[in-house]
Amino acid sequence: MKIATGTVVDGKVVLQGEALAEGAVVTVLAREVDEVFAVTADDECLLLAAMAEADRGEVTSWDDIRCDLQRSR
Repeated sequence: MKIATGTVVDGKVVLQGEALAEGAVVTVLAREVDEVFAVTADDECLLLAAMAEADRGEVTSWDDIRCDLQRSR
């Protein structure tokens, strides 16, 4: 999984930096004009590490999370 930043130009997203592979499936989150989304280099490393864990199947099921939440009440 990769993180990419881009800008809409003539109705298309133009990415900054390294191009994605042809046919790559992407999800786009668009900020509102007055919104800011910024992460520190440390936060980006944590996010990338979490995405790599998910790619490897190292995830927690919703049932386990719900049980943990119920026990903590």
